[in-house]
Amino acid sequence: MESTSASMPNFAPDPKPKSTPAPAPHPGLLIRRMTAADLDSVIDIAASLNDAPQWPPAVYTTAVDPDQTPPRIALIAEEFPSETLLGFAVALVLAPESELETIAVASAGQRRGVGRRLFAALAAELSEAGATSVHLEVRLSNSPALAFYSALGFEQMGRRPHYYAAPEEDALLLRLQLP
Repeated sequence: MESTSASMPNFAPDPKPKSTPAPAPHPGLLIRRMTAADLDSVIDIAASLNDAPQWPPAVYTTAVDPDQTPPRIALIAEEFPSETLLGFAVALVLAPESELETIAVASAGQRRGVGRRLFAALAAELSEAGATSVHLEVRLSNSPALAFYSALGFEQMGRRPHYYAAPEEDALLLRLQLP
């Protein structure tokens, strides 16, 4: 990991003016462990989002395997009582560290607090698993994700040149200390 330097850009983008008001927060939301029964909906959400990783189904299957080493915590956010899946998150646990591998929210749940509530539940479970920090990589051009991570308190720790392909792009390395 490269260290930060004065030449490194600030990862928190300037907020863009909103042309329409944000939808109200989502009151009927249940956060729970992801199961194999959720995988089709999880893959559909990922496929619908340009910036979500397009993992093969086997990777998601591994994420819900309780015997997987190292362990992962995979959560979903579902609307209650309709049971519509609105988002998911997967993190790898290597206590005292953890890595947020993905967090994705369907268009219907965006800007309604789903991602924030999903991450809060994930952070609590990571802490219970012995993690004291969360690390992640994010595309330099992914302004919505950078704003989200900045609002959660993540700090930039470095940069990986040419980390992403199609298109080739640098990754910013972010970290959050857990309470």
